[in-house]
Amino acid sequence: MRLMRYGARDGAKTPVVLDAAGQARDVSSLVPDFTPETIPTLRKMLDGVDLESLPLVETQGQRIAAPVSQPRNIWGVGLNYSDHAAESGMDVPTEPILFTKASRTYCGPNDPLLYSKEMSKLDWEVELGVVIGHTALNVSRDQALDHVLGYCVVNDVSERAWQAERGGQWVKGKSFPNFCPTGPVLVTGDEVGDPGKLSLWAEINGERLQNGTTEKMVFDVATIVSYMSEFIQLEPGDLICTGTPPGVGMGFKPPRYLSPGDRVRLSVQGLGEQEQVVERLPSR
Repeated sequence: MRLMRYGARDGAKTPVVLDAAGQARDVSSLVPDFTPETIPTLRKMLDGVDLESLPLVETQGQRIAAPVSQPRNIWGVGLNYSDHAAESGMDVPTEPILFTKASRTYCGPNDPLLYSKEMSKLDWEVELGVVIGHTALNVSRDQALDHVLGYCVVNDVSERAWQAERGGQWVKGKSFPNFCPTGPVLVTGDEVGDPGKLSLWAEINGERLQNGTTEKMVFDVATIVSYMSEFIQLEPGDLICTGTPPGVGMGFKPPRYLSPGDRVRLSVQGLGEQEQVVERLPSR
């Protein structure tokens, strides 16, 4: 299944499933929304439904929302591509590096990237996002993917000066509003197949700067979910940002960072594309 949601950021959303022709079918008569509460039973409610019997949604001009509602938790995995660790001048981790992103980072795939006057090193990171479908605690690697609902595109936006130069706490550089554009679509695991064989890329103002593959992950999705469940109870709807390939701004010599007006476009194979414009916050 391919799940999407439409609607204003602070308003009601219309949950849709894309039919075989890629048309958006309104499933709100079956499930009111794709939320942490409804996610565990989504497959039961939607499997076998004749999508063509459901109303078409007029999507032209509508805002694309994140494909599931606000997650309880947003997790990140740092330095999870061997070639990104190399460009960062850091050792490949021996265990996953975990961090969190604040809830307000979560936004639609095409919402603006907000630029504060205190920023100086705003960076992009195309990533494979993993959405948890069932509670996971102490699950084995062999069982881990059974707890995954599906996959999506994520931009793990980072302010590098805050991340690296303000006490070394990554969460500060990862948690500004709109620092986690998510979507446009969530594709269930059965349709994605092997999440370890997906290409992903990012373009800045039309120039492709990231061009990688999830085959370069240090820790694959099953390992990440199993490892995290040793320390954390993963909840339905939780989003895991699984790391980025090389080509981020801080990896260039000299570094290249985002400025107001810049356009960011990014994609993961089979999961659609995002596009954001960097927008300066009004001065106070």
